[in-house]
Amino acid sequence: MSSGLGLLGNTLLWLAVAAGLLQAGAGIGPWLAQPAATSRAGRLVRIGLVAQTVSLLAALVVLAWALAAQDLTIAYVVHHSHRAMPLVYRLAAVWGGHEGSLLLWAGLLAGWSAVAAWGLRAAEPVWASRVLGVLGALSLGLLALLLGGANPFEAWQGAAALREGQGLNPLLQDPAMALHPPLLYLGYAGTALPFAMTLATLAWGAPADWVRRARPFTAAALACLSVGITLGSWWSYYELGWGGWWFWDPVENASLLPWLALAALLHVQAGRDQRGRFAHASALLAMAAWALALLGTFLVRSGVLTSVHAFASDPLRGSALLCLMALTLLVCFVLYARHPERLSPAKAAPLPAAVSRESVLALNNLLLVVACASVALGTLYPLAMEVLSLGRLSVGAPYFERVLGPLLGLALALLVPAAWLRWGASPWRELLTRLRPVALLMALGAVAVPLLLWVVFDRWQWGSALALWLALGVAGSTLAWAWQRMRSVGWRGFGASPGGMVLAHLGVALFTAGVALSNGYGQERDVRLAPGESAALAGCPLKFEGLHDEIGPNYLARVGQFRWGCEGDAPRLLRAEKRVYIGSGRPTTEAAIAPGLWRDLYVAMGEPLGQGLSAAWSLRVQHKPGVRWIWAGALLMAAGAALSAAARRGRKAGVLVGAGAMA
Repeated sequence: MSSGLGLLGNTLLWLAVAAGLLQAGAGIGPWLAQPAATSRAGRLVRIGLVAQTVSLLAALVVLAWALAAQDLTIAYVVHHSHRAMPLVYRLAAVWGGHEGSLLLWAGLLAGWSAVAAWGLRAAEPVWASRVLGVLGALSLGLLALLLGGANPFEAWQGAAALREGQGLNPLLQDPAMALHPPLLYLGYAGTALPFAMTLATLAWGAPADWVRRARPFTAAALACLSVGITLGSWWSYYELGWGGWWFWDPVENASLLPWLALAALLHVQAGRDQRGRFAHASALLAMAAWALALLGTFLVRSGVLTSVHAFASDPLRGSALLCLMALTLLVCFVLYARHPERLSPAKAAPLPAAVSRESVLALNNLLLVVACASVALGTLYPLAMEVLSLGRLSVGAPYFERVLGPLLGLALALLVPAAWLRWGASPWRELLTRLRPVALLMALGAVAVPLLLWVVFDRWQWGSALALWLALGVAGSTLAWAWQRMRSVGWRGFGASPGGMVLAHLGVALFTAGVALSNGYGQERDVRLAPGESAALAGCPLKFEGLHDEIGPNYLARVGQFRWGCEGDAPRLLRAEKRVYIGSGRPTTEAAIAPGLWRDLYVAMGEPLGQGLSAAWSLRVQHKPGVRWIWAGALLMAAGAALSAAARRGRKAGVLVGAGAMA
């Protein structure tokens, strides 16, 4: 029998359905085009949006309340909570399962829709209502999945013996993973805004400035997705015990795919906004970002993949996401086939006769699209082979690194002159004059980078040296351009949009340098040590000082203590753990990390090679130069996207595209 909280949650979901019907019906219906009904329909759209947003956010609060109160009459609470869990992780269990994460996505989509309503308040009223109507229809699709088989408020019908609950997946009981899923879903849900604007434009036409109005939402979604991916990478580094930042796991790739699509979309929207080009590319990329966000959720929550990042095992319910993706894409492709002219401005700028910013944008985005397709192929092809019973195929890091390495290297090379190029045309003589200081820096770097690597690491690898050289070029060119612009327009006239570009490009350079150093010059050893024994790490002794047991809030831990230090330096005390969680009985690894600006020292406990506190253990010890630059660079990229989203752009008159566009 369902509890009062379960009944309240179900009531709120049905209220959200009714509000979504009002929002979608008033926004998509034919009466919106009638002048006498436009204002009334617009008000109904916003009333439905507010009611749906309040209902879904209240449903999330009710689910969190049920988890905090350990209401075991609700099946979701039984499966994803335990009385011994700390309160913060009981609350994080809201998105710890398929049903809760789908409710979170629906709530975030409603929140994004409210943000869109505020952001489009000055846009052409009919088109803005159409966009909100499309967002209401997408919300109804998610609500149908919730109520049709993924209801987090379903009553518990199982054995009464589960009085404590089964507990949240231990891998999710971590601060980074408590924040990673909501940020990732915030980015996923954000892809719905440029998609809805594209669909509304294909169906009814749009004002000439619609791409300009879509750019901030694309940038905001990219910023959220960037932070979410960064947190997931950081969690994987210190929690899983392998010491890497990206495993090319299929579920990791599932979040990378929409990120690549959004990054390409943001750049083509800039070209579409400034020069009237890339109209069709921006529409197709908006569709791709939405589809890849749904695909990513399907891979994580369907159980079709075996991964430490996959947290559900119900392919039937997960496949409903694919049905939603197919349905929305089918509608878009039909409209695209019938009304492609609605995407194009009345007068697009002619193709430039010389090298230009839009030509570099086109080539850079082609590289991003090819990279996205390559990741999708390497991720989905083995899955398709297995589903079709054609055998097992393993695609790992060598494929992705060898395919994506040259593509991203070319993209880095294009970033060096990108900021200096003009829209329309940049004469070669003028461009070469502007790039003279950057060319001098890169000429010096071609000698200095390999020499520095040889001095620091006693060896050099051409791949890492090339990546560092390109990163130096990108950083130097970006800083030189920013300095020149600041001298010409001053700090106040610099602008948030150029500032966002500078931060993002510096983030790319820092990220590249971190990857080159960590992957090219990291040291890794698997050793056997007993308490009191030592091994060398980065030329300095690492001593295993001893073991002891600890009792946590809902786990038992065996803790290893280590001391590392070079002669003349203060020793670093490190603490690594192996935990076993009450309820699930699943073990986890907590690595010992000595962080630093230039390098990390990393110790992870493997398995005991004997019994008792004096037994030897298998250990993985690593020296990771520059590894923290990877996450710092990713956060800089996110900050750049966020700053771009906050930029105040001039508003153009709402001239309609296409004959009878709003008819």
